[in-house]
Amino acid sequence: MTDRVVLADDSLLLRVGLERLLAAEGFDVVGSVGDADQLLRRVAEVRPDAVIVDIRMPPTFTDEGLRAALRLRREEPGLAVLLLSQYIETRDVVTILEQGEAGVGYLLKDRITDIDRFLADVRRVLAGGTAVDPLVVERVMRRPRRRGEGLDALSEREREILALMAEGLSNVAVSERLFLAERTVEAHIRSIFVKLGLPALPDVNRRVLAVLTLLRS
Repeated sequence: MTDRVVLADDSLLLRVGLERLLAAEGFDVVGSVGDADQLLRRVAEVRPDAVIVDIRMPPTFTDEGLRAALRLRREEPGLAVLLLSQYIETRDVVTILEQGEAGVGYLLKDRITDIDRFLADVRRVLAGGTAVDPLVVERVMRRPRRRGEGLDALSEREREILALMAEGLSNVAVSERLFLAERTVEAHIRSIFVKLGLPALPDVNRRVLAVLTLLRS
């Protein structure tokens, strides 16, 4: 079944480019709009599988897209949301991840030029995963920390693996990137969950919670 997508960005040029790219890759673009109000109306009309939304849209170009995405997530819990931004705004991705469900991505617009990676991120979010722009993760990992913060307990290897988890890589992809056995990666991830105090409960997505812990830091 073809995934149905609605695009929302005030740049017509960007929307047309994304629409052609996604259509060529087999997605069904069922809406292309220029502001948050149109986005809300279009989603109500066509009930897509995913929305790709610019965080800053008319009329104030502050957080209209983000607020629309948050509303849509409340009203349509299964809707996948990929946020786009020209700026690194960690708070925004934390805000939407805090709703407790996966199927969320946050990419800088420059990332779209890496077409293969962008499409992989779109598919990952549609499959219920997460995808955070590598530059966002890199900035967070380099940020000075106070002693006693949760990430202090992690080893360098565990921090490296957590960063790749935040980008949305699966255990297999992490093992390939770091030239580690998959069982070794799984052991490190279990250790990360324990050190961050993340409970093994059936209704808790510990990968999302681990990424939130990283971004909040």
